[in-house]
Amino acid sequence: MMKKITGILLILCMVFGMTGCNAITIDGEGEAAQSTGNGSIGLSVSTLNNPFFVSLAEGAKAAAEENGVSLAVADAGDDSAKQQNDIEDLISRNVSVLIVNPVDSDAVAPAVQNAISQGIKVISVDRVVNGVDVDCQIASDNVAGARMATEYLIELIGEGAKVAELQGVPGASATIDRGAGFHEAADEALNVVASQSANFDRAEGMSVMENVLQSDGSIQGVFAHNDEMALGALQAIAASGKDIKVVGFDATDDAVNEVKAGRMVATVAQKPELMGETAILTAIRLIAGEEVEKSLPVEVELITK
Repeated sequence: MMKKITGILLILCMVFGMTGCNAITIDGEGEAAQSTGNGSIGLSVSTLNNPFFVSLAEGAKAAAEENGVSLAVADAGDDSAKQQNDIEDLISRNVSVLIVNPVDSDAVAPAVQNAISQGIKVISVDRVVNGVDVDCQIASDNVAGARMATEYLIELIGEGAKVAELQGVPGASATIDRGAGFHEAADEALNVVASQSANFDRAEGMSVMENVLQSDGSIQGVFAHNDEMALGALQAIAASGKDIKVVGFDATDDAVNEVKAGRMVATVAQKPELMGETAILTAIRLIAGEEVEKSLPVEVELITK
C-alpha cells in the first residue's frame, strides 16, 4: 500500500513539475500570466505596399530596436490566405507576442485563435480580429474620424449634394468603421449615389472613380476610406476636368501635399508610427507578465489647408 501511495506522489510531483512553468488562468482569475515563447515579437502586417502600414511597421521596428527585443515582420500583401500562413510561421518561430494588422478581420480569426491556444499573447493594430478576445486592441477611432471628415465635406458642398464613397477592402474593420462614420453624417445630409470598393488601392481608386463619373458626372464630393484611393480618385477627376471635392483618410505624405496644394480638401490624420511603437511597448509589458488595457485608442485629427 505504501509503495502505491509513494508512486502516486511521484507521478503528481512530475505532473506539477512539468506544468509549473505554464500555469493556466481560468476565466480571468488570478494575475496576468507571463507570456510563453522565446521573448520575441511577431508582426503580421496587412501590406507594405501602402505608406500608412510602412510607417506603422517602421514605428514598430524602431521601438523594438530601442528596447532590445527581437521583431519579425511578415508582409501579407493584402492576401488573407498568405496572412494566415504568415501567422502560422510566426507561431512556429515560438514568438511570445503576435501583433496582427488584419487584411480581413474575419478571415484572420482562426489563425489568431490558434496562436492564443498555444499561449501566445495577441495585440491587434488598426483593425480588429472579429470573434476573438485578443489581449489588447490598438486603433484610431475610425468612426469618429470618418464622421468628422464627412461633416467637413458637407460644409463645403452643401446639403443634398451628390457624393460617392470609395470603400476599402471588404470585411476589414477599418472599412466597416469608416463606412459607418461616413453614413452617420452623409445619409441625413447628402445624396450618396455610389458606394464601391477600391480595396484601399490607388490604381483601383482611379479606375472606380472613372466608372463613377461615367455613370453620373454631376457628383460634387468624394469620401475615400483611405488616402491611396483618394489620390487615385484625384487622378480620374483631373482627367475629367471637373471640380469635385475629395476627402481622404490617413494623412499620408502624398495626401497632405495634395491638401496643401488645394487639390484635395482634407484628410484624417492617424499616427501609424505611434501605433507601431505603442504595440511594441505593450508587447514588452505582456512578455513581462504585466496587465495591459484591453483597448488603447490613438487620436485622429482633420487636416485641411
